[in-house]
Amino acid sequence: MEIHAKQARPDHQNRANRARMLISCPDGPGIVAAVSHFLHQHGANIVQSDQYTMDPSGGMFFMRIEFDLPQLENNLEKLKTDFAEVAGRFQMEWTLSAVSRKKRLAIFVSKEDHCLVELLWQWQAGDLDADIALVVSNHLDMKDYVESFGIPYHHIPVTADTKKEAEQRQLEVIGNDVDVIILARYMQIISPMFIEHYRNRIINIHHSFLPAFVGGKPYAQAYNRGVKIIGATAHYVTEELDGGPIIEQDVQRVSHGDDVTELKRIGRTIERVVLARAVKWHVEDRVLVHENKTVVF
Repeated sequence: MEIHAKQARPDHQNRANRARMLISCPDGPGIVAAVSHFLHQHGANIVQSDQYTMDPSGGMFFMRIEFDLPQLENNLEKLKTDFAEVAGRFQMEWTLSAVSRKKRLAIFVSKEDHCLVELLWQWQAGDLDADIALVVSNHLDMKDYVESFGIPYHHIPVTADTKKEAEQRQLEVIGNDVDVIILARYMQIISPMFIEHYRNRIINIHHSFLPAFVGGKPYAQAYNRGVKIIGATAHYVTEELDGGPIIEQDVQRVSHGDDVTELKRIGRTIERVVLARAVKWHVEDRVLVHENKTVVF
């Protein structure tokens, strides 16, 4: 389940006073009115609002609001404290954050570079509204390229015998100020312990239009099956391998004339685009997770 709405770019002139609110709660009458009234009482001006209900009779309700509030930096904490009463009344799970506070990303990569390069390009161009705090890899292949951007590169080898120690080292270099981890074709399985630290904050790109062609050599499997479309899936990582909530997917038509090499080339293009979209939507607070599905505003 994915719900897409027209995306509005932040007005950079008002960015310092703009905030975002994400809300998930059981559906019922009065939610939108209560939130709007609360913001109006506190002097805020709503500039964008999106909402979706799974079922008006007992389903879940989801809402994303952007608003401007004069002197936001001085008023944000009081706003959070005051909103707790409204949230409690409607059993809301909610977040409230300043748009000016960019999310910090840690990118994990192995040897394939296409997804990492796409994220770096978009970040450098200003199209990815986030800070790339560091890159972690189990190989040295991308070290010089990443460091040319002024981004720290941490080489942490991983073997079957050292996986636990490697993950502990990864958590140490990430520290406490990374908001999202991006698996940009990082070819290692993440342990449940690591996932628990970053629940719904690890985004993976899978080289298939899930669920299909699991396991190794997906493009060879696709070629042997004579597929007519190939695709990629960006999803949050859970303990179920490649089974987490899907954020974005895309496909492209192929023909009998495309060999495995050509399928891989086409697949790399889809992967980099799909992952970049998913990361962009996450850092702009457009994704709400409910059970194993997402609502994407």
